[in-house]
Amino acid sequence: MSMKNFTMNSAQNKIAIKNIKPKLEENIEILRDPELGYIRAGLPRFAALFGRDSCIVSWQLIDYDATIARRTIELLAELQGKKINNASEEEPGKIIHEWHPNPSEYKSLQWPLPYYGSVDSTPLFIYLYGLYYEKSVDTEWLAKYWPHIVSALEWCENYGDFDGDALLEYERKNPAGLLHQGWKDSRMDHLGLKPPVELIEAQGYYYAALREAAELALMLKNEFLEKKLNARAKKLKEAVIKEFWLPEKNLFAFALSESKFPDERVSSNPGHLLFSGVLDDEDDKIKAVVDRLFQKDMWTPYGIRTHAESNPDFNPMSYHLGSIWPHDNWIIAQGLKKYGYVREYKKVKMALLDAYQAIGEIPELYAVIEGKIEKIPVACSPQAWASGALLNFILEK
Repeated sequence: MSMKNFTMNSAQNKIAIKNIKPKLEENIEILRDPELGYIRAGLPRFAALFGRDSCIVSWQLIDYDATIARRTIELLAELQGKKINNASEEEPGKIIHEWHPNPSEYKSLQWPLPYYGSVDSTPLFIYLYGLYYEKSVDTEWLAKYWPHIVSALEWCENYGDFDGDALLEYERKNPAGLLHQGWKDSRMDHLGLKPPVELIEAQGYYYAALREAAELALMLKNEFLEKKLNARAKKLKEAVIKEFWLPEKNLFAFALSESKFPDERVSSNPGHLLFSGVLDDEDDKIKAVVDRLFQKDMWTPYGIRTHAESNPDFNPMSYHLGSIWPHDNWIIAQGLKKYGYVREYKKVKMALLDAYQAIGEIPELYAVIEGKIEKIPVACSPQAWASGALLNFILEK
């Protein structure tokens, strides 16, 4: 279904915000589990708890309803890995990829639930824990769940980094499980990357997690751990610059595949580094990331593409290789705001508002073809981190 090109003026913007906010709040309530309080990933296909999705939507809504983050952290801690199980890809300290309280009511899967095939749920869990404490300043709660954070940090170091270079990588343990285990996940090799794979955005999440955990360790008077975490963060930053930065291309590789081979295709993934702090004091690289995201093969009137139009495998209708995801744009926007790219931040915000107005909803993903927005049939709507992204933009002070 093709939609007309639509751009709001300031008056339309005010009306849109007034009209859209209740619909987004309704989306969140539809997706909120009535008993356990977490936000299910999306309807109709993903009415379950996803570690990555739940952490990101909790982050988006931390100022709207912090109890979502609290309940998410508590439930993820309860489900946290305790043993090694290759069928479910469980490992000690690892945070789930997917879980449903009543699996028989969910859908047929090729892996058991809870399933742990995610490289980034664990660092995002740590990061969210820090955000929630900053919001609540609940020291009793902090102490109660701190052992789960220590366990998650140990997973990152002992299992998530199995070659010892400080970078998180993944390689599935279950042959029927997810081959790719970042946010652009799939059982198929749609990314064309041979495992073990190191994704650029996962390193940003990990860096942010280490810095959050280091601050909390210091507050809990564990100076030894604080120094260890800051040292690891420094090593991680050095590894990101050394391994991912491509000086001849003036961009970051979006992934390293087998044998540390950098993938030079242009994608949105490096934009996720911006919020994390891993590029602090790297002004030239920050500028390079931002500039590349807003070139014409990545930027559209309705947001930043997942994958550049100039890549040989670009497809505007694909799930991850050219479509536009609202949550992807929102995470990038947090980094734009952090580094003072106000104009670019506003462009992303307005692009998502325009997308909602043009489609009449904010789905999981959508396409832009020759400047016109199109729905993608497989997209969930409502979808948690899409609704959370736009609601966060609308509610910002």
